Amino acid sequence: MKKTTLIFFILSAFTLRISAQTYTVKSPDNNLKLELKVNDSISYALSYKNNQLISPSAIGLKLDKTTLGTNGKVLSAKPSTVNKTIRPLYGKAAVLTDNYNELAISFAGNYKLLIRAYNEGVAYRFVTDLKDSVKVMSERAGFNLKGNPGATIAETDNYTAWELAYNQYKSIGEIKEDKHAITPALYAYNNGVKLVVAEADLFDYPGMYVKKRNGNMTGEWAAYPATTKMGSWGDFVSVVTSRENYIAKEPGKKEYPWRVIIATDDDKTLLNNQLVYKLSKPSVLENTAWIKPGKAAWEWWHDAILPGAPIPSGMENRSTQLYNFYTDFAAKNHLEYMMIDAGWSDNYDVKKRLQKTDIRAVIQHANEKHVGIFVWCVAAPLLKDLDANLDYLKDIGAVGIKVDFFDRDDQQAIKWLQVIAEGAAKRHLMVDFHGCSKPTGLQRTYPNIVNYEAVRGQECSKWDFTTNPVHHTTFPFIRMLGGPLDYTPGSMRNKSKDTFKPIAEGLPSTQGTRCHELAMFVVFDQPLAVFCDSPTEYEKYPDIEQYLSAVPTVFDETKPLDAKVGEYIAIAKKKGSDWYVGAMTNWDARIINVDFSFLPAGVSYTADLYADATDADKNAEKYEHKTITVNRSTKLNLKLAPGGGAVVHLHGK
Repeated sequence: MKKTTLIFFILSAFTLRISAQTYTVKSPDNNLKLELKVNDSISYALSYKNNQLISPSAIGLKLDKTTLGTNGKVLSAKPSTVNKTIRPLYGKAAVLTDNYNELAISFAGNYKLLIRAYNEGVAYRFVTDLKDSVKVMSERAGFNLKGNPGATIAETDNYTAWELAYNQYKSIGEIKEDKHAITPALYAYNNGVKLVVAEADLFDYPGMYVKKRNGNMTGEWAAYPATTKMGSWGDFVSVVTSRENYIAKEPGKKEYPWRVIIATDDDKTLLNNQLVYKLSKPSVLENTAWIKPGKAAWEWWHDAILPGAPIPSGMENRSTQLYNFYTDFAAKNHLEYMMIDAGWSDNYDVKKRLQKTDIRAVIQHANEKHVGIFVWCVAAPLLKDLDANLDYLKDIGAVGIKVDFFDRDDQQAIKWLQVIAEGAAKRHLMVDFHGCSKPTGLQRTYPNIVNYEAVRGQECSKWDFTTNPVHHTTFPFIRMLGGPLDYTPGSMRNKSKDTFKPIAEGLPSTQGTRCHELAMFVVFDQPLAVFCDSPTEYEKYPDIEQYLSAVPTVFDETKPLDAKVGEYIAIAKKKGSDWYVGAMTNWDARIINVDFSFLPAGVSYTADLYADATDADKNAEKYEHKTITVNRSTKLNLKLAPGGGAVVHLHGK
């Protein structure tokens, strides 16, 4: 950078008034402005396009021996700028722009406060360089939202579940103080601006919630466990029975998690916001050639029932023969994997096989078909002898593990995620976390983590009405800001709002049209896309089999086209020379106009269009499939039924 440019950068992007200990950091496009004040405490305010969203809010860390942020003495404040590219191993873009302004404030007492301003949002974190280890008694992270905005948040009264529906509030004044919101948490202002509170680069520290206290929003964390016992589901979950009076035990040298605030006045940009990923540590894995996202057949959701199959099926008939049937289906349809869920081994000891299943024979058969096998296991028993258990899973030939029932996000549980990911990576095992807390960027550091659950997913259609088209057009704007999700789409039994009912045992159905379901494979971020329905159901629809065989799970480019939180989504994603457009709506019928001007000039594409049939409002399984020609001048009106959707697959040359 030339000297004149650097001087201009410092003057324009930062304001430093050392005597008043007031600092300003702006985003590269100048839309976001964070103002920091240091006196007897540290506080910040945030503005977006000259409108204040967060009024002065205190931040700090109370340690057992000192408090960071109280009566702090500033030693230096150093501005810098970064403009580089990131090339993720996989995801929804092959290249990311990492452009931000940073201010590093050093304090007496050997700690720093780092502040970054991106066009997508702002973030801050504390960094300590202390001699001795510390206990973090509490953290102060205020979010004093100005103007009483609305909220779309998933709330809980404990620290054990992240598979929750979203509650909508017209104003934060309606939120009760006995609940805490899972992050990311979204707040909506009257002028159309959306603000999201999240966190990134969470290592060996409890996960953050947002709780209402004295009328304002503030961070909340689970205290460190004092005692635990085995309990909950099947008595195989580590349950906290008492807690300490502190939240974490940390080394003196520590980078604490980033506290992230995203702001935008265009809802669709949230679908492509990767700020959490950018703020997280790069991959620590040298060899990643063995990490391959893809699609998987799966038996659990439909109770392993295979209507019309020539073999015994159902959960009572889980066996080598049954799993081989799924593997054969995966091979035939170019699915890379088969996900074997609970029932192949003892829940309490992964090395104890069940009588009907010879897992080595299953995996040998899959290898012959060029299909990899993921196997399910429970977190606490796996961790009891982690190295031996992972060695065994590698020895039998598994390519990945689905680890379930963490049900905690205190410091211990967050550490478990890292320890499992690290141990799995050493053995070239991919990981799908279930029953876990939300992603916060660990998947960048350990890219063998191909999915997290932490979403109210398709399984809940067996029990209640919460996984509906409103939910599907809500969580992509919020939950996906943290990272990928394992929703398990692909139901072939689709119902309207009036005809759906939960079916816990047997063959369940889902809310929304067939094309709404197909659009999930484009709209949702899921590097490991696990198909929920029976192979014999897919085989009834050869054209849908063709689409599901072709659709990728990771992409080179993502272009949100039009979207509004809780109402509709239209998005385009590119892989190689092919484009995929996915559209879905809530329970309101609507027409979505797709403008293909993002396509290159002079190129025409043959495209497969899957759209709601004219009577899909009454029969949600009805759809139309036709071939069309598309180029950059094409404008396509997609007529979506209530709970409807559409998919366009543009075939490149």
